[in-house]
Amino acid sequence: MKPVNPNMEATFPPPVMEARRWVECKDFPASRPLMNLSQAAPVDPPPEGLMQAMADAVLSDPSVHLYGSVLGHDALRAELAAQWSASYGGVIEPSQVAITSGCNQAFTSVMSTIAQAGDEVIVPLPFYFNHQMWLDMQGVRAAYITTGDDLLPDPERAASLITPRTKAIVLVSPNNPAGVEYPPALLAAFRDLARARDLVLIVDETYRDFHSSEGAPHALFEDPDWDDTFIHLYSFSKAYRLTGHRVGAIMASPARLAEVEKFLDTVAICPPQIGQVGALWGMQNLRDWLAGERLEILARRDAVRQSFARLPEWELLGSGAYFAYVRHPFDMPSDEVAKRLVDAAHLLVLPGTMFGPTRAQGGAGQAEATLRVAFANADRAGLDELANRLAPITSL
Repeated sequence: MKPVNPNMEATFPPPVMEARRWVECKDFPASRPLMNLSQAAPVDPPPEGLMQAMADAVLSDPSVHLYGSVLGHDALRAELAAQWSASYGGVIEPSQVAITSGCNQAFTSVMSTIAQAGDEVIVPLPFYFNHQMWLDMQGVRAAYITTGDDLLPDPERAASLITPRTKAIVLVSPNNPAGVEYPPALLAAFRDLARARDLVLIVDETYRDFHSSEGAPHALFEDPDWDDTFIHLYSFSKAYRLTGHRVGAIMASPARLAEVEKFLDTVAICPPQIGQVGALWGMQNLRDWLAGERLEILARRDAVRQSFARLPEWELLGSGAYFAYVRHPFDMPSDEVAKRLVDAAHLLVLPGTMFGPTRAQGGAGQAEATLRVAFANADRAGLDELANRLAPITSL
């Protein structure tokens, strides 16, 4: 197949799709079915009221079948601005909000306005693989902040990576894949660094609804000039079980969103209409329900911590939101460990090699030593079973 864009050809395959191929044509008995802890996506449908609102719109609102605004429904943008202003203690205007076809598109559209081929973006390890894939496709170099066992990036280490080609710093909190929550002071320090060096700070908060803090996860929006440096990304998929409807959001300066609009109009013209109906209905009617979902995810986080506490040979490095990030005890790279666990434990998880460079690629060895467990779709009994399956395995 020629010609092929060499950047696209060099980009690694989608990790979740790759992992699914490991279980194709395999049979798992009903007594010990496959535990699929590979993907961070709710499998249950949205609440009935939200689905009814979407169905009503399909049948009674002709406008949902037409092109909509490139930057999203005005009502949804206004609702996000109002709720985020209240919850973060800052001032966010509807003109600083755009709706996208999922949070991955939010990232790709924002990054397209910031960096071109040959530029650099600072990214902590382990990285979120779709962010890395987009940078690779665009010929943008990722400069990695290595992290220790706490998995928290160091602003001073980030500062040492800045070159004349550096355009942005990208953070994900609560983190995918590590599960850790970046403290408010750490996020503020990265904001200060970005502002001082004339960079953009992008914070992907896809999992903010499942943060362990009772208050705002940071104070970045309290800065009256927040949009000169900070860009916030969000996803409705996890909060309202809308993964198939692709609804995300960006909060940034109106000038930045004017550039984003060019990308969105070219790629999708407008975000999905029906998904936006569901997102707005969810924001206006499901606050108590979402609070309950958050408590359940936090309970599952505690369950996974208890599960790995029973596994002294394993080391739980981070856990929170939808993820646990663990160091495995085997003398082989994590991609091989993950494949062998399919047969040995009837367990599907993702290897750290999907979230960072290997030693051969210049990494420090963290990728080969770690696995990501996406635990949000396993109930507490299932997470107890996780330890039962791993405990007997002393070699692979």
